Amino acid sequence: MRVITVAGPPSVGKTSVVVKTAMTLAAQGHRLGIVKFDSLSTSDDQVYRRAGLPVVVGLSGNVCPDHFFVSNIDDCVDWGRTHGVDILVAESAGLCNRCSPHVQGVQAICVVDNLSGVHTPRKIGPMLKLADVVVITKGDIVSQAEREVFAYNVRLANPRARVMQFHGITGQGASDLAARMLCAPVVDTLEGRRLRFSMPSAVCPYCIGETAIGVDHQRGNVRKMSFAEPSR
Repeated sequence: MRVITVAGPPSVGKTSVVVKTAMTLAAQGHRLGIVKFDSLSTSDDQVYRRAGLPVVVGLSGNVCPDHFFVSNIDDCVDWGRTHGVDILVAESAGLCNRCSPHVQGVQAICVVDNLSGVHTPRKIGPMLKLADVVVITKGDIVSQAEREVFAYNVRLANPRARVMQFHGITGQGASDLAARMLCAPVVDTLEGRRLRFSMPSAVCPYCIGETAIGVDHQRGNVRKMSFAEPSR
């Protein structure tokens, strides 16, 4: 079974990219399963079911989506194997741009959109910088020059990735992405594998429910800002 992680900021079109590509792969005789990770709620599972794709949803609630992901992804692989899928796509929540859901030896895809601004790629952390494929959506809404500048900045942020354009409504680009997915390595289990980058760290009272503000309530892993005057 091939396992693929798909990450990206909110509302960039991750689900549309996965659905259009899955339909292309299904037409070629492949059986896909989808794991949808999110934070508080999602209706994307309905989109996948309407497309005839088996899907399971995981909501992290008050837990960091990355921590929730890494605690459950190996069980998701077992679920995919039980349902007889040959390609398992795990769509991550990817909310803070620092998220790190990609696994060593597992194909990693990051989805970004042209509307987020030409400097956005350099502001996104491991989920873009360590991806194997970067998919850029909503190129039909901006000019050719903006598309080229955005793609250039993606390549600056991740020179090793394959960068491709994708139209989430028409599915243009799905065939190319499907071909890339079929190049993903076969994975039996994720037991013992490692993330490509460490997750955001936060071990403090606020992690376990503290809501009061003030230095007396700040313990553990706390990072403070510097307000030193700039030298002249």
